[in-house]
Amino acid sequence: MNETPVETRYKELFGYIPDSVHLRIDLARRAGREAALEAIEHLRDTLIHHNPLERKTQQLVHLGMLLVLGREAPALMHAHAAIQAGADAPDLHGVCETAAIVGGMPAYNLGVQVVSEALWESTGDNTNG
Repeated sequence: MNETPVETRYKELFGYIPDSVHLRIDLARRAGREAALEAIEHLRDTLIHHNPLERKTQQLVHLGMLLVLGREAPALMHAHAAIQAGADAPDLHGVCETAAIVGGMPAYNLGVQVVSEALWESTGDNTNG
């Protein structure tokens, strides 16, 4: 099966196509609502891929918002996307610190967990100190 433009955009952003995207595409096909999905994805494409923020900054913003919302799985995805876009440990820790201002220690702790996992998965560095 050929990759759809939607799948291509996600692969460009994350380096892979998240399972949630596969589910979204499959359900839209089963429901006969491909046009609705395309409209949603067009909005997303405009806001993400044609945004004045550079990709790294945008992914760091996404990460911080998701940490404050307590959304672990999507936060991990966006931590990986930020790393792929050039974010390093100080950038990512800065997001954790900033998330603590709005979301308190739960957001900070989630950030530390998510960022540590993303860095370890990206670099293989499991240093704890």
